[in-house]
Order: sequence, then C-alpha cells, then structure tokens
Amino acid sequence: MNIFIEKLQKNDEVNLLQFELENRIFFEEMVPTRGDDYYTPEIFNERLAALLDEQIQGVSQFYLIKDRNQKVLGRINLVDFDEYQKVCHLGYRIGQEHTRKGIASKALGLLLESVSDTTIRVIKAKTTTNNIASQKVLEKNGFEKVDTSDEQIEINKQKINFIFYKWTKNF
Repeated sequence: MNIFIEKLQKNDEVNLLQFELENRIFFEEMVPTRGDDYYTPEIFNERLAALLDEQIQGVSQFYLIKDRNQKVLGRINLVDFDEYQKVCHLGYRIGQEHTRKGIASKALGLLLESVSDTTIRVIKAKTTTNNIASQKVLEKNGFEKVDTSDEQIEINKQKINFIFYKWTKNF
C-alpha cells in the first residue's frame, strides 16, 4: 500500500475526528482513554488548535498517515523536543482496519528519513509489554530496547509494564 505522511493542519479536523471516533474502542484496548469530552467537536477542535500551536512553536511535529485517496490511516508524532539535548519522543497509532499491513513500519521509516536534515539526534519511544506489534515496528526501524519499567499500570484489567526504546541518528 502506498502511503505518505503529511503535517497536521487545521483543515484535517473533520477527517481526524472521524478517524479517532472510528478507532476509539480499539485504541482504548492498548492505551488509557482520553475521556468522553475529547470526542466532542468543540473540545476536539480546541485540542487540535493546541497541537497546531505546539507545531508552530517548534516543540512538536504532528503528522497524519494517509493513503493516495487522502484517507487518514493513522497518526505519527514527534513531541517534547529538547533543543539543547537534540532529543524528542515518538508516538503513533494506526487505525484498526489498517493494522498488520506494514503501515506503521513504513510511516516510521518515512518519519525517520524526514529527520535526517534536522538537529534531532535521539528519538525516544515507549510501548507496553502487551503491544508486540509496536515493539516489532520500533525494532524494524532501528530502535534499541533500553529498559522496562518496574511499575505496572492496568489497562482493561490487565497489568502491563512500559518498554522504553531509543533511536540514534547515524552521522
């Protein structure tokens, strides 16, 4: 499947909210809920405006993963830029109907290519012990496992830990 990543824009609000609504139950099986308010158009648009402001300020970069028909397949983000240490954090999510198709791996590869001409040196990521697919995506794209948390969290009555990863730019 041909995909591309595109920086998040204000005019993405309708399609992005639809994507989030369609995948809410699926996402909440793996990550804590964002709460009911998040999915109301007013609150969603306020939060989108805040993300776009972060992007303008240069502290985060938010991308949508799309197919050739502009359908939103997922999201991939670099957040919490530390300009002094040249570090940021990765996050991504793929819609349920688009999993197991290599989309996350390909989107992450595209994102890593895009940081090659930036000052970013290290990208950190975390996933949960039960999210084997995400672990494979990270490792396939050159992320190294650096630690597993001792602290457990509970999602859907299952106790899980976080696994921490790091990607370092080759010079």
